[in-house]
Amino acid sequence: MVNEIEKNKEYVLNIDGMGYQGEGVGKIGGFTIFVPGTIEGEKVRVKAIKVNKNFAFGKLMEVIEPSKYRVTPICGIYKKCGGCQLQHISYNGQLSFKENRVKDCLERIGKLQVSYGEQNINQHGTVTKLYHTIGMENPYRYRNKVQLPVGRLSGGITIGFYAKKSHEIINMTSCFIQSKISDQIVKLIRQWLEKYNIEPYNEKNGKGIVRHIMIREAFTTGEIMVVIVTAVDHLPYKKEFIEIITKNVPGIKSIVQNINSDRTNVIMGKECITLWGRDTINDYIGKFKFSISPLSFFQVNPVQTEILYNKVLEYAELTGSEVVFDAYCGTGTISLFLSQKAKKVYGVEIIPQAIENANINARENGIDNVEFITGESEKVIPELIEKRVRADVVVVDPPRKGCDEILLYSIAHMNPRTIVYVSCDPATLARDLAILKNFGYTAEKVQPVDMFSQTSHVETIVSLRRKHT
Repeated sequence: MVNEIEKNKEYVLNIDGMGYQGEGVGKIGGFTIFVPGTIEGEKVRVKAIKVNKNFAFGKLMEVIEPSKYRVTPICGIYKKCGGCQLQHISYNGQLSFKENRVKDCLERIGKLQVSYGEQNINQHGTVTKLYHTIGMENPYRYRNKVQLPVGRLSGGITIGFYAKKSHEIINMTSCFIQSKISDQIVKLIRQWLEKYNIEPYNEKNGKGIVRHIMIREAFTTGEIMVVIVTAVDHLPYKKEFIEIITKNVPGIKSIVQNINSDRTNVIMGKECITLWGRDTINDYIGKFKFSISPLSFFQVNPVQTEILYNKVLEYAELTGSEVVFDAYCGTGTISLFLSQKAKKVYGVEIIPQAIENANINARENGIDNVEFITGESEKVIPELIEKRVRADVVVVDPPRKGCDEILLYSIAHMNPRTIVYVSCDPATLARDLAILKNFGYTAEKVQPVDMFSQTSHVETIVSLRRKHT
């Protein structure tokens, strides 16, 4: 194919597809061009800003024929900020995009035959049933955690999110996917930094003090934690920092300094010092109480998390007699939900602090049929199997890279009746479902859940059953 696209030249094209990051995809003379901010079905005018051998990237100049899903973004810095990708798409359009993304991955990567759940199963073979994405009643102000880099721009303090595909901080006064109290706290911290001339960290030269701020809000209890991440041990004007937060933030229960002196893109360091109040805050998912520390993993959308976990419990089809493995269990949130209807649950997680939190969570909820084990799931679960500890049901909730094939082999070799796969990446999910299919498991039901409204991310739950032989 001959590339006829020239850099900085404008073109009119039809958007006939969507990329995984929510960008529109069109073709010019058979040559693919990705255009952020466009929607499938639109006719647009674009400028080619980057041209590669096999594809190009375009900048939207004009929408000639808009999609029925196009809306005006609610956020004034949406086009600059990298936090959201889909605010120009109506919420129904976002939900449709997410289920289409899951369907595409299942069919193209997983080689699965997919139909919507309401349709009948094809008599010639097993069809994977895909259900419509479960959305939110209010797809804004849903996050209970925010992490914001701090920097200096034109001599002033800048706090916000990174621009798309860069480490340029876009200054923010309000974020429509974070809680309102977070906006207030950011304003207070900005005032404190400016008043006492406290230097933000400069990642280019490694100098400065304050790197990030993190705010956690427990939506059920109203408890708030503020974490200031510093590059050095000493926090100047610490007393004044504590005073401005405690006097102006209702619900504040914990103020923590996290120290990260490494030259790294990792946000949090390993050392935490409680400056005021408690080491943790408490929140609930359903009837379960959870203790949340600065380094704890806790789902950022509590409303959808309860829906997600109840769906996992539904797909597990527990009767009270089953042994369950929960791989990549984190702080034990899913394990506790499973414990309601299981005989025994084994939760496995590589991060020691998460296992400590998981054990605390189990004790605080009076759960005695869960055992948490520190280690890599792909190593611990085969060791359990060798010790003749076998599961009837296995739940996996891996990171974005998906499951290790050794783990999938070990699980399949154990022959559990049901596997429930929770995924944050449809592509690696589809890859792993193809592997499990070869091991004798059929993906029966797939349920996308919108955990991250206004973004391109989607959470997916799949129930798998061993084929009858």
